[in-house]
Amino acid sequence: MKKTYLLVLIAFNLLTASRSFAQSDEAAANYKTALSLVNDNKGTEGIPYLEKVIKTQSNYTNAAYSLLGGIYDKSNQPQKAIAIYKEGLKAFPQDQNLNFNLGIAYFRDKQYAQAELAAIEAIKIDPKHANSQRLYGLVTFHQNKRVNALLAFCNFLLLDPNGDKSDEAITNMQSILKGGVLKAESAATKLSPADAKENARFNAIISTSIASGKVKKLSGDALLEYQLKTIFTQVGQLSAKKTTKNFFDTFYAGYFYKLAQSDNLPLFVKMMRTKNLDPALSNWVGAFEHKY
Repeated sequence: MKKTYLLVLIAFNLLTASRSFAQSDEAAANYKTALSLVNDNKGTEGIPYLEKVIKTQSNYTNAAYSLLGGIYDKSNQPQKAIAIYKEGLKAFPQDQNLNFNLGIAYFRDKQYAQAELAAIEAIKIDPKHANSQRLYGLVTFHQNKRVNALLAFCNFLLLDPNGDKSDEAITNMQSILKGGVLKAESAATKLSPADAKENARFNAIISTSIASGKVKKLSGDALLEYQLKTIFTQVGQLSAKKTTKNFFDTFYAGYFYKLAQSDNLPLFVKMMRTKNLDPALSNWVGAFEHKY
C-alpha cells in the first residue's frame, strides 16, 4: 500500500510540475509576442496576450502588468492604465516599476497628489532610481510645493548628472530659484490646512533667499550656492524640529541639510554647470545614504 501511495504521489507531482512548466512556457511566449507588438508600435494588439499572462501567475506576471498598463497609458487611456497598475500592485506591492508607472499614469492624468504617493513608494523601494526622483519633483512642482520639487531635482542630478533629462531638471531648478510657479496647475490641487501652512513657510524661504541674494548683489555660482545653502539649512532646521516627520523630512530635508553643512556644496553647484560629478562629491553621496 505504501509503495502504491508513493508512486501515485510521484506521478501527481510530476503532472503538476509538467503543467507548471507548460504554463510558464506559454506565459513566456505570450509576453514576448506582446512585447514584440509593442516594439512594432502595435501595442493594442498585444493586450489579449498580456491578459493571458496575468491569469497564469507566472514569473512574467508582474512584467505583464507593467507592459499592459503602459499600452493603455500610451493610447491615452490613463484610467485603464491606473486600474491595471493598481491591480498589479495588489499582487506585487514591492514592485518598483509598477509603483513608478502608476505615478506616471497619475501624473499624465493630472492627479498630482496621487502621483506623489506613488512616486514616494517607488523611491522607498529603490532610492537610487533617478527617474522616480524626477517624477516626485515634477508632481510636487505642479502642486506648488516648490521646496519639495527643488530638493528632488537636486537629488535627481546627483544620481544622473549627464542623462537626457538633466538639462530639464536644471531648468526647473532655475525656474524655482527665480520664483517660478506653475500657476495654471497650482489651483488644481488642494493641500490640507497643515500641509498648506508648511508649504507656505517653505515657499517663503525660497522668496527670502531670492530677495537676500539680490541685496547681497550676488550672481552666477556664488548666488546659486548662497540660495541653496540658505534653503537647505532653513528647511533642514524646520524639519528637524518636527516631532512627527513625513517622507520629505526624513528622505530629503535631512540629507540636503547635511550637504549644506559640508564642504561639498560648491562641488554640487559646479556639477550643475559642468554636469560632471566630482569624485569628492560622489564619495559624499555614497557616504550619506538616504533614510526614511
